[in-house]
Amino acid sequence: MHPAAVTTWAADDTLTAIYLGEYWPLVRLAVLLVHDVPTAEDVVQDTFIAVQSSWPRLRDRDKALSYLRFSVVNRSLSVLRHRAVVDKNAPRHLPQEPSAEAGAITMLERSAVIDALRDLPARQREALVLRYYAGLSEAEIAEAMGISKGAVKTHTARGIAALKSMLEREVVTPGGRR
Repeated sequence: MHPAAVTTWAADDTLTAIYLGEYWPLVRLAVLLVHDVPTAEDVVQDTFIAVQSSWPRLRDRDKALSYLRFSVVNRSLSVLRHRAVVDKNAPRHLPQEPSAEAGAITMLERSAVIDALRDLPARQREALVLRYYAGLSEAEIAEAMGISKGAVKTHTARGIAALKSMLEREVVTPGGRR
């Protein structure tokens, strides 16, 4: 038998034995470094292939498992460096902006609400604006308006009911404002 064939045969047998006994521990080692199983499995597979192809250059074949562990760590670190470069150079996307149509619809809805607010009695409009635009509590609104919390609740409830009624009419008869 040719010496190269004997070396290949010895490499195949040794690496097969190591693969059967150490594949999952090597994958676990890689997972600890790269943080995901599919990438870790790729790292270990690539390492076995590299070691098999460089078997003739391996100085101490009894240390093949140690060499495999060392290679798994190095390949895992290479994956992490590659990820860092990719992340660093990834295009920065602009925040999601609404479409022009969505913006136009929002403007129409806002203008309809503002028009309806203008049609409310002053106290109801004031209570709603202080509550929903200024974000004040009922107690703060009562103090600002110089009325009781119960009156704030009444003005707010009546204002919301009136707005709902006006906006529903607007939807039923688009553009059909008085």
